[in-house]
Amino acid sequence: MVNHPGLEEESGDKLARKARESPFMLIGLAGLVAVCGIGAYKYKNRGEMSTSVFLMQLRVAAQGTVVGALSLGLAYSMANEYLFKKKDDN
Repeated sequence: MVNHPGLEEESGDKLARKARESPFMLIGLAGLVAVCGIGAYKYKNRGEMSTSVFLMQLRVAAQGTVVGALSLGLAYSMANEYLFKKKDDN
């Protein structure tokens, strides 16, 4: 779809644009889905742990995964911009 002024961007196009701009966001979302999937699987075998404690630990793991991926993305973009920047000979 061609973007015209005044028209809303479709959600698929918006996600594709965001993925091109920030690929680590997709890695963070994939990590979030993986942590939630593993948590749902392990919920049955949590033993004597209460549900609220299990869910709090799952939330911390999910948030840590997303924040870690976004931090790696930020470090990568900063390294590309400041450390690996080629100097122009003008």
